[in-house]
Amino acid sequence: MSATSVREGGPTLKGPFDFPSSPLSKASRQPLLLGLFLNLQDIKISTHPTSNTWTFDYNLDLVRKAEALGFELAFSRTQWLPKGGYDGEASLDAFVALGAMAAVTRSILLISTMHVLYSPLHPLHIAKYGATLDHVAKGRWGINVVTGHRAVEHEMFGRQRIEHDKRLWGETENLSYKGRVSPWQLENAWITPKPEFGRPILINATGSPAGIEFAAQYSDLIFITSPGTANIESALETLPAHIATIRKVVKSKGRAVKILINPIIVSRDTPEEAWAYARSIAEGTKVQTGTKKFGTANGNYGSDAHAWRGRKGEQEKQGLNIGGNIEIIGSPEQVVEQLEALHKIGIDGVVANFYDFAPDLDYFGQKILPLVKKAGLRVDYIDQASPTSSPLLFHPLSEMPITQQSFCEEGRFYKDKESDRPLISQPLDQDYLQ
Repeated sequence: MSATSVREGGPTLKGPFDFPSSPLSKASRQPLLLGLFLNLQDIKISTHPTSNTWTFDYNLDLVRKAEALGFELAFSRTQWLPKGGYDGEASLDAFVALGAMAAVTRSILLISTMHVLYSPLHPLHIAKYGATLDHVAKGRWGINVVTGHRAVEHEMFGRQRIEHDKRLWGETENLSYKGRVSPWQLENAWITPKPEFGRPILINATGSPAGIEFAAQYSDLIFITSPGTANIESALETLPAHIATIRKVVKSKGRAVKILINPIIVSRDTPEEAWAYARSIAEGTKVQTGTKKFGTANGNYGSDAHAWRGRKGEQEKQGLNIGGNIEIIGSPEQVVEQLEALHKIGIDGVVANFYDFAPDLDYFGQKILPLVKKAGLRVDYIDQASPTSSPLLFHPLSEMPITQQSFCEEGRFYKDKESDRPLISQPLDQDYLQ
């Protein structure tokens, strides 16, 4: 087999969105994607009591619970912690941990963060490992591409280029590469089998002009932050222009992406209870940050740091600094109103933080999720790829049939009996229905 020598460019590579049957394409049929931001690090933002732990078993339980609730995505960041940590030393690697979860989950997308500028792995390693995880997860695994976090972490490693991985996933010949800047080189590199849906899912967490340009060209999902503050009203004021800028760049590339944001959701039965809970967390945060600075998304870290500049203001305008990029606080009804507002301005999905993950995720499933569905932000629809002989309704990524639904008059769409909303947005194949 002949070799392909390249410096820039490479083969046009299809991604998961180019395959209607891919897990990402199925997940994206939801009006609002739901994700869970995992806690693989021993980070404590407050002295307020919590049951959280960084252990694999704890996080796997969360992922399984989120999967049962119908969440489409589980996500974890990663950091290289110095001795003493930032608020604790222990942390699991997202690449390995979520890869392991792929073998014991069924439908949820699993996204591992990797710092590509100082990963210790050669691009050929990542391409092979990524293709392997893609097959283990049957197209559900993806990589969150970031340049790094804190300056001290950059000093530990060399550099690599994500383009190598993309070329190896799609290249039909051996690949050779000698970079002008990158220390990595490839000589007759090759991997097989290729990923099932072109390549693994690619996410980019960014906000800078350079980062947006990169994400618009390569990513399926873009993880953004509010240009304003963590306060939801400030976020709703500043996000529309930011989202419009991203959409414009994406359109110029001839592509389509989904835009995600990371809120912390703090909810109780009444607004008063929710705010009391949030303020208690915030009070503990002040004590905690008195000894160690917590590295939230509000900090100026890494090469995307200038995307978060200007996040200054009085406490009530800034937010409570209780985690997440934006703060959604209130009763279940108020939480849904805020999720609706984010969706209306162009947010395609939320990857939620919870202060006390296990009980708060349970509360979300019991009290908030039914209202999210009632608001039309979540739908149930037929999985047309199902081998069943009768047209049952399925959750987008599971094989559990949904009951209490019916055909509409023309027999081509399913509707919810209570709301009369269509449950799918496209006609069904009549051959499938017969």
